[in-house]
Amino acid sequence: MPAKRYRVRLTAEERKELEREVNTGTGSARRLRRARILLMADEAQVGGGFKDAEIAKALGAHARTVERVRERCVTSGIEAALTHTRPKRKRPRVLDGAGEARLVQLACSAAPDGQERWTLQMLADKLVELEVVERISRETVRTTLKKRTQALVERCVVRAGDSQCSVRLCHGRYAYGLSSAAG
Repeated sequence: MPAKRYRVRLTAEERKELEREVNTGTGSARRLRRARILLMADEAQVGGGFKDAEIAKALGAHARTVERVRERCVTSGIEAALTHTRPKRKRPRVLDGAGEARLVQLACSAAPDGQERWTLQMLADKLVELEVVERISRETVRTTLKKRTQALVERCVVRAGDSQCSVRLCHGRYAYGLSSAAG
């Protein structure tokens, strides 16, 4: 097993504060578990701290959780290690306003020759063909059309098959033809 990369060494004051928090039981269960992890991982104590697997087993956590708490404590501080924040994943939008307008325009236009209606995949392929976007998934087309239902006319896009995920119009009825099914 590789050596620990992030070593937790608490001062007497930090340790006392964490013990107080654990003993009073104030705070969320997640925060208390993380405080216990830090206390057990502290290498400044007499035993030199426990191994991650031992901590995980004793507290009913995953070993990776123990690793992340230790890492966060060393890199960002104790409060950051105790506080849970979800990672912020920011993806750039695939379609801007003009692209969304072009998609709605396509969806409400006449279907290609030999087709009764547009499918989500056909719309995605057409947007790439027209160089509106470099690439786009059928799911992005579906969610964009779902957001823009006020601009859609019922039955302008074909339902490509049975699907659990359908789109409803603002009046509550299903928008027949808008689905995430494979097209």
